[in-house]
Amino acid sequence: MTTNLENIFNDLHTHPEVSWNEVQTTEYVKKILIENGFRVQTFNDCTGIVGEIGKGKPVVAVRADMDALWQQVDGEFRANHSCGHDAHMTMVLGVLFQIKKLPKLPKGTIRFIFQPAEEKGAGALKMVEKGIADDIDFLYGVHLRPIQEAVNGKAAPSIIHGAARVLDGKIIGEDSHGARPHLGPNAIDVGAALVGLVNGIHADPMVPHSIKMTKFLAGGESANIIPGSAEFSLDLRAQTNEAIQELQQHLENAVSFLAREYQVKIELSTEAEIAAAVVSDEAQSFMEEAIRRTIGEENVLQPIVTPGGDDFHFYTLKRPHLKATMLGLGCDLQPGLHHPDMHFNHAALPVGTEILAKAILMTMEKAR
Repeated sequence: MTTNLENIFNDLHTHPEVSWNEVQTTEYVKKILIENGFRVQTFNDCTGIVGEIGKGKPVVAVRADMDALWQQVDGEFRANHSCGHDAHMTMVLGVLFQIKKLPKLPKGTIRFIFQPAEEKGAGALKMVEKGIADDIDFLYGVHLRPIQEAVNGKAAPSIIHGAARVLDGKIIGEDSHGARPHLGPNAIDVGAALVGLVNGIHADPMVPHSIKMTKFLAGGESANIIPGSAEFSLDLRAQTNEAIQELQQHLENAVSFLAREYQVKIELSTEAEIAAAVVSDEAQSFMEEAIRRTIGEENVLQPIVTPGGDDFHFYTLKRPHLKATMLGLGCDLQPGLHHPDMHFNHAALPVGTEILAKAILMTMEKAR
């Protein structure tokens, strides 16, 4: 890895910031963009930054996520880059340096999106709201892969993430005396019934999916009070956007039935949401050729199918004209993503940089 990339990675890794608070990170990237002559766009109401060079069509963009996780590390809760976003930013900045060194820029516009709040599943939607994706023709992303999916020296031209949705719920009713259970519904009974109905939800078995209750809170210190209200959370997963929508519809039907049956009010709200991957065959073919030219045919993996999620896919879901794929980079990442002690082989960083740069330049050349 070049000294420049090493220094950038170390700077980013040692200054992690959580979602929507990537203030220093935004300023750090801004300084590099301006120093290298890129046009810069920042935002008054959120972190994140967009850099751009060139003009006209095609518009080819590359996205890096910026936020760190908040987790316990060595007995202390703090921001920690255990999902590889520091590496993603490093590689995208490396692409920027490679583009800058070209004797002549290709025809078209190259856009660098440094996006906040991926871990909240909301940063990509914010960038879409800002109009950043409106005129993009091709969009590329990158994510380090766990060693179980890809070893160092290999890469996949796409990551087939699944969809995820976290729902918060409230059961709203009146408490009653333990000696008079006929005077009001027991929210715990409602919750138990909901678990039973949730476990009975079935969708297409050819599409991986799951739905389960992950939190339920009801009652207090007084054991002789029947709680009329409760709070709960549900986690929905599916490999396609259509399947997760079907799961939610089944869930809403179950909730409506229980509300009528127990004569309580049940509210559902979406706490977080991630779209499933919508991959462009054309973008994937450019990425595959870039991998082949960088590390050889024998090191090109098949698209990686994973139940994990990434809000990168909101760009294509909200702007269907956009052609996108995400590079899955092998780097011997262990013990796993989001583990507080996550580590990987840093020699993969210049490799990922080279693949992304080649994919962008080939797209600029051939996508007319």
